[in-house]
Amino acid sequence: SPEVLKREGVVQFLRDNRDDLYVMSIPPAHMDLDDEVFLDNPLVLIAPHGHPLASRRRLSVQALQAERFILREPGSGTRLATDGFFERQGFQPDARMELGSNEAIKEAVVGHLGVAVISRHALRDTPAHELCVLPVAGMPIRSQWHVVHPRAKQLSPIAQVFRQHLLDLRHSDAAV
Repeated sequence: SPEVLKREGVVQFLRDNRDDLYVMSIPPAHMDLDDEVFLDNPLVLIAPHGHPLASRRRLSVQALQAERFILREPGSGTRLATDGFFERQGFQPDARMELGSNEAIKEAVVGHLGVAVISRHALRDTPAHELCVLPVAGMPIRSQWHVVHPRAKQLSPIAQVFRQHLLDLRHSDAAV
């Protein structure tokens, strides 16, 4: 049955060969995996609706120096991508809080506790009057969803069908 785990747990399950398939954003490079990208996962910077920087046409990362940041937990794919982006920009965010779910992060941002980097897909059902995306140069951060399994694993017929369904999303409007 499907299970949602933090990245560290998924990597351990992969190591233990516990399941047929895994969906993750940053597969471990040191493992012999069959790895296919099936969906772009752009990461954007969100703020509460009406945030003073939202009216700007373009923001440098440095313009965010005074902002408090709400970050995903260390080791998550979103956090790894976010940390890499900030490092490349030479930017050190004022990290005030670390949370383990997109819903918790959105609620904290709506509550004016800070700004956050989140998947654009996580904003699909969020009312526009609650959150806004800040126009930061270099964003969205490029990220992708992968479907992976140990290369030596023989997939069950149902796992093969599900994997193919995910790969078919690459060519459908459902992936947008």
